[in-house]
Amino acid sequence: MIGFTTPDKIAFDEVHYVPAAKQLLEKGPYAPLLNPMHPPLAKEFMAVSIRIFGDTPLGWRYPSVLFGALAIVAIYLCALALFASQGAALAAAALTFLNQMVFVQSRIAMLDIYALTLDLFGIAAFIYGYRQQRPERAFALAGLCFGLAGASKWSGFFPLGVAIAIIGFVRLLQGWRTQFAEANEEDWYRPDRWPDFRYYHLALCFVLVPALAYFITWIPVSGFSISGFIEAQRRIFAENSAQHPPHLYMSAWPSWPLLMRPIWYQFDKMADERFQAIVFLGNPLILWPALAALVICARDFIVARRTQAFLILAFYFGPWLAWATLPRTIGFIYYYLPSATVASLALVYALTQGERAPPRWVLWVFVAASAAGFLALLPISVSSLGVTMQSYQRLMIFQSWI
Repeated sequence: MIGFTTPDKIAFDEVHYVPAAKQLLEKGPYAPLLNPMHPPLAKEFMAVSIRIFGDTPLGWRYPSVLFGALAIVAIYLCALALFASQGAALAAAALTFLNQMVFVQSRIAMLDIYALTLDLFGIAAFIYGYRQQRPERAFALAGLCFGLAGASKWSGFFPLGVAIAIIGFVRLLQGWRTQFAEANEEDWYRPDRWPDFRYYHLALCFVLVPALAYFITWIPVSGFSISGFIEAQRRIFAENSAQHPPHLYMSAWPSWPLLMRPIWYQFDKMADERFQAIVFLGNPLILWPALAALVICARDFIVARRTQAFLILAFYFGPWLAWATLPRTIGFIYYYLPSATVASLALVYALTQGERAPPRWVLWVFVAASAAGFLALLPISVSSLGVTMQSYQRLMIFQSWI
């Protein structure tokens, strides 16, 4: 929270969401509804905060900070469910914080941090349930979290689709009576997995529960009107699938893992020779090595059939590659936030669980090096610190970062 009320004015896409949140504090019906291209849950959290703290930067951004902090908790739970090791879970949490993306997105009144955090809790519940013989309760909790994530932003539904695809694939192999030669407990697929889990459990956990959670979040906006609810969904689809003019910071989905085009949320000259700057970039010392870690996960998924590697790959590639299938004509690197966060799990896996994992101390050396990268980027991540032109030019390694 240090300095997160700077700038003390609307920054970047806050111009869309803060007025929409303030509108929810008025008595409905809302005509026209501001920001109709996104569901209401994240804006409802902002509205509550504005009611408590006032129409100020603190009121706009406080719930983002809260959800950003909860994202660190959620990735810790994901890693704990994956690795059953507190040390590995703490390392994953540290890398998520030092990654810079969650940190920056937690200090601006946008929707993505809400969807990310709720999805991470859902992924943690799903991973836990995946390893249980009776996963119904964990899967229902995952479905609830995914539904609330989608109620913050439709892209929050991507991990829900991944979860359904995973279960469907496992059930398909079981229907074919597939068996692995020399099967063991670490296999991502086993013919005896979830013996009592039926298709109606799947429908309840991953269709009914998310749908109900999603619908409830609309009640403050459209009441119990089914026609109003359906019209709102039609409007969201139309707005998001429409043609959009080019944007200065737009980028294509294949470029996001390479950090080719960041987004400058702010770059303003101060009274002296310093600048207030906020860039959504990501820590290169984490996200570039993460690409090698994903290759290790892919190797272990194919060769050793490891459950951990399979789940990491599914929840990394699913939310990222989903953008390649959508009709939306414009994209930004902050759409990569969920996959970039799951990349922390890939790094911890490669450094602790892989077939040729190095000694455990290497993980903590890597965390320390990542902290150095985080500190180097801090002047252009925390607006209140300020950055000199010389420092800015040193940090802009590539022309596309400017």
